[in-house]
Amino acid sequence: MTALDYDWEFLEDGVRIEPISIGMVSEDGRTYYAVNARLAARGWKGWRFRRRIRRHKWLMENVIPNLPQPHGDWILHMPRKWLFNYLDPAVKPIERIADEVMDFIRETGLDVQLWANYGSYDHVCLAQLWGRMIDLPEGVPMFTHDIQQERSRLGIAWDQVPKQEGGEHNALADARHNQTVRRWLAEQETRSQ
Repeated sequence: MTALDYDWEFLEDGVRIEPISIGMVSEDGRTYYAVNARLAARGWKGWRFRRRIRRHKWLMENVIPNLPQPHGDWILHMPRKWLFNYLDPAVKPIERIADEVMDFIRETGLDVQLWANYGSYDHVCLAQLWGRMIDLPEGVPMFTHDIQQERSRLGIAWDQVPKQEGGEHNALADARHNQTVRRWLAEQETRSQ
């Protein structure tokens, strides 16, 4: 088995789980990061999505500041209503993200294990890239291993695991930290045997 750690940032309202950004890290060091271009979309759907995010205090304080930010001369040319740098190359249509994520997972190997922290909604976001769960492309696992379940199984308290040193709520930084914690948990299990 080859592990692939990932994290989504998303808007969740009790009815829908809508992807904002994804970060993935493979055992061979490859990384993937993308931001849903729907945040930058013109028209009703884009406006409505941005409005719902702006009304979500936690997302505005914790997730939006961790999306690609304008820098240099771009700061002067970015409209104040923009939440982040919509022109960053990481901002992609969800269909392109689906294709790239599928390729990233397949490049990881035939026997890939997906890992996420509190991974239930992360897996829903992942599966919905292609529609229904039965529509998952070949090579994309139908479930995600959960770091919290593994920690609990090993009888380790959450305050004992390595702490994230920065970038919390940036999907790629969170995926890297997930990898660190998953590896640490595996070491703890090996030591206890």
